[in-house]
Amino acid sequence: MLHSMTGFARESVETPLGTLTWEIRAVNHRYLDVQFKLPEDLRPREQHFRQQASAALGRGKIECGLYFRRATDQQSDLQVDTELVAAISARVAEVSALVPTATGVSPIEILRWPGVLQQREIDAEPLFEEAGSLLDTSLRALNEMRSSEGQRIAEMLESRCVDIEGISVSVRKRLPEVMAASRLKQKERIDKLDVEADPARLEVELALVAQKIDVDEELDRLDSHLVEIRDALRDDKPVGRRLDFLMQELNREANTLGSKSADAETTKAAVDLKVLIEQMREQIQNVE
Repeated sequence: MLHSMTGFARESVETPLGTLTWEIRAVNHRYLDVQFKLPEDLRPREQHFRQQASAALGRGKIECGLYFRRATDQQSDLQVDTELVAAISARVAEVSALVPTATGVSPIEILRWPGVLQQREIDAEPLFEEAGSLLDTSLRALNEMRSSEGQRIAEMLESRCVDIEGISVSVRKRLPEVMAASRLKQKERIDKLDVEADPARLEVELALVAQKIDVDEELDRLDSHLVEIRDALRDDKPVGRRLDFLMQELNREANTLGSKSADAETTKAAVDLKVLIEQMREQIQNVE
């Protein structure tokens, strides 16, 4: 089953100390790149969170944000650094003596000074446990979304495989007709030259021309790649890189088909193949 590399999850939990919320955003990336934005109290747990994310995800650029909003009773538990306030007041008094015309400093302005108001430190260990459990829930939600998107991509890829199969069958069906028309065309060219040709040599030359425009091997390889793509779509492991390689192989066969083309219909088939392959390739860039 395919997994997309894009997704979003947001999960919250209420704790006695406040509300924890994980927001996880995932986009496509060549490798697994996990970045964290954590509250200061929970930053020491980053390595543990990183291990959780790495175990649940294969590829993608993942942005994990953990947000903590203290409970109301916790927010009201503010402490004033009286020593810092005294120091600020002393400096204000010194400035006032030097500049008698300066207006006084209000208590509100002093409270806004960095470090004057402090919240009581909390025991972060219970939050670690809650955050770790909530991260597992968020990662599952993210993977469910990525799996759903992956299923949509798999259906699109299967649809394009069916279209490619149809083109392959059509070209293969017309191949004897194309070969016969090419042989007749070459004979007509020789007849116009009004020269006596050695029949044995003529047959050799016609065989060489037929070999140059024979695309049977390319069609066989094309069909083989489609089998591999379908096998990959049923695989439970990350297959994005494998599918990307198969797109290169499909494109190579389409190019060869176009270069060997001996009629307009085959040329059109090669162009149609390249359009379908490009549509698949664009989607596969987002597959884990």
